[in-house]
Amino acid sequence: SSSSAESLDRLYPAVGSTKPPRKRTTSQCKSEPPLLRTSKRTIYTAGRPPWYNEHGTQSKEAFVIGLGGGSASGKTTVATMIIEALDVPWVVLLSMDSFYKVLTKQQQEQAASNDFNFDHPDAFDFDLIIATLKKLKQGKSVKIPIYDFTTHSRKKEWKTLYGANVIIFEGIMAFADKELLKLLDLKIFVDTDSDIRLVRRLRRDISERGRDIEGVIKQYNKFVKPAFDQYIQPTMRLADIVVPRGSGNTVAIDLIVQHVHSQLEERELSVRAALASAHQCHPLPQTLSVLKSTPQVRGMHTIIRNKETSRDEFIFYSKRLMRLLIEHALSLLPFQSCTVQTPQGHDYEGRTYSGKQITGVSILRAGETMEPALRAVCKDVRIGTILIQTNCNTGEPELHYLRLPKDISEDHVILMDCTVSTGAAAMMAVRVLLDHDVPEDKIFLLSLLMAEMGVHSVAYAFPRVKIITTAVDKKVNDLFRIIPGIGNFGDRYFGTDAPPDWSDDEDALST
Repeated sequence: SSSSAESLDRLYPAVGSTKPPRKRTTSQCKSEPPLLRTSKRTIYTAGRPPWYNEHGTQSKEAFVIGLGGGSASGKTTVATMIIEALDVPWVVLLSMDSFYKVLTKQQQEQAASNDFNFDHPDAFDFDLIIATLKKLKQGKSVKIPIYDFTTHSRKKEWKTLYGANVIIFEGIMAFADKELLKLLDLKIFVDTDSDIRLVRRLRRDISERGRDIEGVIKQYNKFVKPAFDQYIQPTMRLADIVVPRGSGNTVAIDLIVQHVHSQLEERELSVRAALASAHQCHPLPQTLSVLKSTPQVRGMHTIIRNKETSRDEFIFYSKRLMRLLIEHALSLLPFQSCTVQTPQGHDYEGRTYSGKQITGVSILRAGETMEPALRAVCKDVRIGTILIQTNCNTGEPELHYLRLPKDISEDHVILMDCTVSTGAAAMMAVRVLLDHDVPEDKIFLLSLLMAEMGVHSVAYAFPRVKIITTAVDKKVNDLFRIIPGIGNFGDRYFGTDAPPDWSDDEDALST
C-alpha cells in the first residue's frame, strides 16, 4: 500500500509539498483535549457562552451550517477555513462519518471485500444524526459514536460534544433527509471536479485507512460514483451557496463568513446584564437556607472579611466555615427511618440517607477549596469539576471544561462555589448539570457568601435548586462585587493578585 501511495503522490502532488500533510480536522474526541486546532488558531469545542436567558431556559439556538458535497470534495477544508475566518471561539465541527450504521456480520464481510455500499443513504443513521443536531442546537451535550474505517465498525468509546455559537455539520449526505434539512440554517455545497475527488480519495484511503489501490478503485466505480450521480449531485439545488473549486474559492468563503457574522449579531445575549435588572426586590426564596448566625459563625466572618487578616488565618477560618456549611447542607438531604442493633443487643431507631450516591462538583478555581471539607464528612464522595471563565471583553461567563461522573444523573449533587454575586457562573453550572440529566431538586448550591442578587437569579431560574450559604449580603456594586463582601476569595486564598475588574464570584471564573 505504501508503493501505491507513493505513485499517487506523483500523480497528484500535494499543494505546498514542503509543509507536512494536512490532517483531517475532527471534533473533540474522548482522548483529545477540548480543542479544535487549525493551521492558524486553536478553538475551544467543549463549551460556550450562556445558552439560556435569565429565566434559565433556552434563548436563541446555535447557528447550524450544513456542508454537503461529494466524497473528498474538500468539505472539511472549507469548514476549517470558515472557522478561521469567523474568529468565533465556540465552534462544533460534526462529521457525518461518525454516524455510519452498525453493520451485521454479513455486511462486515461485504465491507472487507469492498462490496458494501457506504455511499448510500441507508448506510447512515439519520435518526441519530437528527437527534444529535437537535440537542446540540439547544446547547445540550451529546455523545458521538467513534467510527473505525479500518474495521468498518463503531468503537466502544464515545466522544462528547457541547453546544456552540456555530455548529458545522459536514457529510456527503448532509442534504439527503427532509428532517435534517430543517435543522440547517445555511446550506453550502462544495463542488469539486470528479477527477480531483477520485485522486484525493485514493490517497486518503490508502494512506489513512489501509486500503489497496485496486479495492479503492473498485469501490469508487461500483458505489461512489453512481451514488454521487444519484443522491449527492441532485442535492446541489437545495444549497443556499455553491462553492466551486472548494477551498480555492476564497471569495465564496468570505461571503459565507459575512453572512454568518450578521446572523450571530442578531443572536447576541447578555445574561449578566439581564440578571442585574431581573426579578430583584423580592423576598428571599424558600429554597434558601442560611447557616444560623451564631457568635462563632459571626466571629469567623469577621476574621475572613477583615482586609488585615493574614493569608494563613484567612485559609484556616475559611476551612472552618466550609466544614460547617457542608455539615449543614448534608442535613438537608433526604433521610429515611431504619433500625439497627446496638452492641448491647437493643434496637435503635435511626435514620439513613435515602439517595443512591452523593457527588461533589466544584466550580474552578475557588470552588475546589471546598472539596477537602466535603471529603472529610462524606465518605467515598465522588468529585467532578467545571471550569467557567469570564470573557474580559463581554463580561459573560464561558464554559471551558468539565469532568463529571458518567452516571451523575442518579446522584444528589453538591455544587460548590465560594462566592456568588450576580449568579451568572452558578446558573451556568446548574444549567450544565441539568443538561447532564441531574434532576433540579437534587442540586444543592453551596457558597460561603452570596449577594441577594445571586440568590434571586438562581432561585428564579431554578426554583427547585436548594441554595445553602453562611451569609447573604444585600448589595452588589457597579463592578458586580458583593458589598460589604469578602474581597476576591480565590486570590486571598491562593495568594494571587486579581485584576481590578474581577468581581467576587469571578475568582471562581478565572484561573
